[in-house]
Amino acid sequence: MPFYAVKKNKPSLKIPLVIRHTTGPVPFPLYLKYNYNMEKDTLIRLLEREGIHERRILDAIDKVPREEFVPPDQRQYAYENIPLEIGWGQTISQPYTVAFMIQLLELMPGHKVLEVGGGSGYNAAVMWEVMNHTGELYSMEIHPEVYRMGKANLERTGYTDIRFILGDGSKGLPEEAPFDRIIVTAAAEETPSTLLSQLGEEGILVIPVHVGGGTSVMTRIQRGGDEFHTTTHGYFRFVPLVTR
Repeated sequence: MPFYAVKKNKPSLKIPLVIRHTTGPVPFPLYLKYNYNMEKDTLIRLLEREGIHERRILDAIDKVPREEFVPPDQRQYAYENIPLEIGWGQTISQPYTVAFMIQLLELMPGHKVLEVGGGSGYNAAVMWEVMNHTGELYSMEIHPEVYRMGKANLERTGYTDIRFILGDGSKGLPEEAPFDRIIVTAAAEETPSTLLSQLGEEGILVIPVHVGGGTSVMTRIQRGGDEFHTTTHGYFRFVPLVTR
């Protein structure tokens, strides 16, 4: 274990460091509760510079403890603007992507919302804050292990009003349709028609659609009667949408 000598030419008072020799990230000791306020402030300023102008979204990201939605060995990176692995081949999106998608969604309190790809539960927690804990939020996750982790994260952090569901979200949730908003957090080969059919009048769907080479185009679709108006909003990388 490495040591730190307090002063040169003094008796060798030595204090053991908590740093361990490792090839991976170094987790904070369990007995320390790190204050992330400085990192959060830096992240919020970065998001503002990158075009996230909706104050409710910035406040939600400030309020939701992202460190509680990532594995312990990733917590030191919780407020870096990067995606992080959460296990089972899945990731938690970078904060900018989360904020950008929610901004496209034009999410409002009282909305009825479906999330496809619940993952760690972080995205749902941010949306619930933007919704001011009103309306209905259903989040679906297809991987049983990820579902259990995400559900535990939400319960531990107090987001028990979010309906976290194990199932194939690409098929939507017809028994609860129609939805004011639908958000998909994994790359689809094409927009599932089942999701479009579950959009309510003036409803909005935000979904990354795979265009090749591991790249997806962020797509926003708004319903108006029997017509759908589509716009695209830049390129991103997502894990593939898993269906059954």
